[in-house]
Amino acid sequence: MKKVKSCMDESILVCVYYGPNGERLIRRGHKLAQIMDCPLYVLTVDRLPYDEFDPEKSEYVEKWKELCDELEVDEFIIRDNEKRPSVKVIKEVAHQLNITQIIMGQSPQKRWEEITKGSFVNVLLRELTFIDLHIVSLERTLKGIDDVPYEKGVRGFLQKDEEGIYRLSFARSKHNLYEGIFYKEVGTDFNNGIFKFVNDQGKVSKVHITEDICTGKITDPPNAIK
Repeated sequence: MKKVKSCMDESILVCVYYGPNGERLIRRGHKLAQIMDCPLYVLTVDRLPYDEFDPEKSEYVEKWKELCDELEVDEFIIRDNEKRPSVKVIKEVAHQLNITQIIMGQSPQKRWEEITKGSFVNVLLRELTFIDLHIVSLERTLKGIDDVPYEKGVRGFLQKDEEGIYRLSFARSKHNLYEGIFYKEVGTDFNNGIFKFVNDQGKVSKVHITEDICTGKITDPPNAIK
């Protein structure tokens, strides 16, 4: 039986997403919850249904569940098959649970990227009211000005939705238009990174991915992958 928390006017939510940084975030949240003696929740959001997660992603989720049980986290929440932006989902869960502190990870972001693409953190701050946001950032592993550290590449696909927006997917489907390799930025808890693929002219192309959405321009008519 879990003990009754003494500080019920505080509540912590840790947001994790597909990567090794998740365990670090959960442990950071647990330490803070112990200090404050308050409830702790862990949330992961994904566009795919749970049964369509690839083996690597499923393994991460299972490890997070085991860690949450070990640390006696109050609840591990999976919001799968979620079509809304993750910011909206985080806001909804935070309000439902009366969250006062949110912990999440984000890789270092260059100033020009904030200006041109916008900062996920800034968007979240605009959505949340009376909630403290803790950002756990990893140091850059490469020292060049334009260098961004990436995790090991994983096979992925691009699909085009009804609004003409290209979205990243990790499941094989007749709706996939491009197949390639996705390199996720180290330290981010969402699908932010670079997607490399071979276009119809036989040349290697790359586009930026922000929260599963392709932010680069694709002009070549793709061949559907069967």
